[in-house]
Parts: sequence; C-alpha cells; structure tokens
Amino acid sequence: QAQLVESGGGLVQPGGSLRLSCAASESRFSRYVMGWYRQVPGKQRELVATITPISSTKYADSVKGRFTISRDNAKNMVYLQMNSLKPEDTAVYYCNANGDITYWGKGTLVTVSP
Repeated sequence: QAQLVESGGGLVQPGGSLRLSCAASESRFSRYVMGWYRQVPGKQRELVATITPISSTKYADSVKGRFTISRDNAKNMVYLQMNSLKPEDTAVYYCNANGDITYWGKGTLVTVSP
C-alpha cells in the first residue's frame, strides 16, 4: 500500500533550523505534486509549501524566505529545509502527495521553543 513517512521533527530553539524528510513508498509519486502542510491543535491544516514534478515551488507567505522545499525523484524523497524558525512555526507537519489520489503521511511534530 502506498504511503508517505515523515521524519526530522523535534525541538529547536527560535532562530534554529530543522530539515524534514518525506519518504514515498512508490516511484509513481515522482509524477505527483508534493507538499508540506502543518496543523496546530484546534486550527485547520494549512499549506506550507508545494513542489511540482519539475520542481516548481510555491510557499505560504508566512514561510517565504525561510523555508525551502525540494525533491529527489530518484530517491522518492521530498524535503523541507526550515531556517530562522519561530515559535509560531510549532505544529505537526504533514507530507502530502496530490495526483490521481491524494495521500497523507502521519505527521512529524516540530516544536520551536527556548
């Protein structure tokens, strides 16, 4: 069964960096638009960044200039490099694959706190 598995979350101080990874179980995900979303308890899940199969990218205004999404289709991997992290970036981050079917990972928690 196709799946997405996130990793790389954790606790980081404000101003720090983290790199999230998303491992896709099948090579067909290389043809999908991949994305990172985040959700805080009690709030709706929100888009962070997306990347097309040819690596065109889009970012939420709140992360532009700080976060970078990338993909390695040969390895079936998607990454989110997060720099200059702020407490308001604290959330569960989810990997998303959007194609003929939409897939979600189970999420990885990012906590930004002194």
